Amino acid sequence: MSLTSPRRSALADQVIDQLRNEITSGAWPVGSRIPTEPELVEQLGVARNTVREAIRALAHNGLLDIRQGSGTYVVATSELAGVMHRRFAGADPRHVAELRGALETAAARMAARRRTPEDLRRLERVLAAREAAWHTGHVERFVEADATFHLAVVTASHNEVLSGLYADLGTVLRQFLRYDVGDALDPASYMDHARLLTAVRDRDADRAEQEAATHTRTCRTFTAGAGAGTG
Repeated sequence: MSLTSPRRSALADQVIDQLRNEITSGAWPVGSRIPTEPELVEQLGVARNTVREAIRALAHNGLLDIRQGSGTYVVATSELAGVMHRRFAGADPRHVAELRGALETAAARMAARRRTPEDLRRLERVLAAREAAWHTGHVERFVEADATFHLAVVTASHNEVLSGLYADLGTVLRQFLRYDVGDALDPASYMDHARLLTAVRDRDADRAEQEAATHTRTCRTFTAGAGAGTG
C-alpha cells in the first residue's frame, strides 16, 4: 500500500513523514520503543486516530513493529530495510554470514583505499565505543556497538550503493550478530578489531581485506555452536 494513498488524509501523511524522520534521523534508533500514542498526540497536536493511522502505515511498510502489551518498536530505518527484514528474518544463518563476509571484505578493501581523515576519526571513535561496550558485559549494547563499527567501515568505502545495501540489511545482520554472540559475552571469543582499523589507516587494502575476512570467517564457525565469535 502506498503511503500517498488517496484514501488517507493529508494530515495523516504529514504525521507519517514526521514519524519517519524521527526514525531515519536516528532519533528513534532500531530496537527502541517509540513514544506512546497519548505522548505523540500531545507532541504533534493531532487526533489520536491520526497518530494511530500513521503508526499502522509505518508498521505495514516494515519500519515499526506493534507489540500488544509492550509498545511499538523501530525495526528498520527505511521501507526497503523493512522488506529486507521480513524477507530474510528466517534465513539460514550460514547464508547471512556468507553475505556479510562478501560485503565487509569488499568494503574493507575499498575503505583502505578511499578513507578520509574524517572517516578515520569516526572509526577510532566507534572502535573505542565498541571496546567500552564489551567491558560493560551488556550483550545488546555490545552488539549495537559492534554493528556500528562494521557499518562505519562500510561507509568509509565511499560506495553509496554498497553502503545503502548494507544499511538496509542492518536489522538482518544485527539479528545474526545477536545470535552469534549468544546470551553472554565470552572473553575467550573476543575479537579485537584494532588491526582492521590500522590496515585502513595505513591504506593497506590487502591487509584490510584479510582482517575483515578473518572476522567474518570466525563468525561462520558458529554453525557448529552458537557464540563461536563476537563480531
